[in-house]
Amino acid sequence: MPTRKQADRGPVEIRLAPVVLVKGSEGVLVDRALDSLRAQALQADPAVERTDLSAASYQSGQLGVIASPSLFGESRLIIVPDLEAMSDALAEDLLAYIADPADDVWLLLVHPGGNARGKKVVDAVAKARWPVIPADPIKRDSEKLDLVRADVRAARRQMDAEAMQALVDALGSDLRSMCAAVSQLLSDVQGRITIDDVRRYQAGRIEATGFDVADAAVLGDTARALTLLRHAYATGVDPQPIIIALAMKFRALAKVSVAGSKGPGALKMAPWQIDRARRELRGWTDQSLAGAIRALAVADEETKGASRDPHRAVEKAVITICRLRGAR
Repeated sequence: MPTRKQADRGPVEIRLAPVVLVKGSEGVLVDRALDSLRAQALQADPAVERTDLSAASYQSGQLGVIASPSLFGESRLIIVPDLEAMSDALAEDLLAYIADPADDVWLLLVHPGGNARGKKVVDAVAKARWPVIPADPIKRDSEKLDLVRADVRAARRQMDAEAMQALVDALGSDLRSMCAAVSQLLSDVQGRITIDDVRRYQAGRIEATGFDVADAAVLGDTARALTLLRHAYATGVDPQPIIIALAMKFRALAKVSVAGSKGPGALKMAPWQIDRARRELRGWTDQSLAGAIRALAVADEETKGASRDPHRAVEKAVITICRLRGAR
């Protein structure tokens, strides 16, 4: 059966059963779990009849009617994608159904977790020992890297660690885009996927262009940084993702600068990231780094509404950063 390894959470099995709960609010993981479960249902019975139930508008007894034996004997797949919006009637019917599900029926429930409405039904599913598939929010870069690794491994392919990190850096704020980029690279690139492949395929994307600007700015190359920035604007890039890319770059430099000779474990960074940051620190002092971070903090506020011209705010920050490199 399909499995997924969550960082620090162990392996997760996605297994079809008479009742399955997908619990969590990470949309891409919810979608993947439902896709896998639907595929398993179709494999078990190509003629399976699917019904999507709206939890909010559910009418008493509706579940029993849908789950009743079919005239033609096909299996039924019932999906409730919004359990947190359930009506009292659905809660009552589900509690009775979970204890004694119908034959040849698969009921898939989705709940965001936490204290949202429907917790009593969620607890009943767990107590009855039906499968509960976690889809908890993915926030840490290490978890995003695990997601990329899992997709690459599932395709029986290889991708350089630097290339995977570049994808997370560039697209990690949007997991759907990140996973779509992985899929596209796996489809279009032959052999091992490298950092150059990632840069080539993501060159037109917002976050990737932002990281190109950051790479030029950290070297103090004002002309190149501004050229890339204006090219990004011309192709529809918003200012905020560029500030995010710059901030990530300088946070990494600051961490390595403060940590000195501490290893990857202490810094929670890959060795190649530390080596790159140490190279890029040449020409930067603690004072100039602090100045760059202050400039980015100002630009961040300006791009979020404090300025009438957020595009110009990013330009000013880039110029300031480039001037700071080499300053004493």
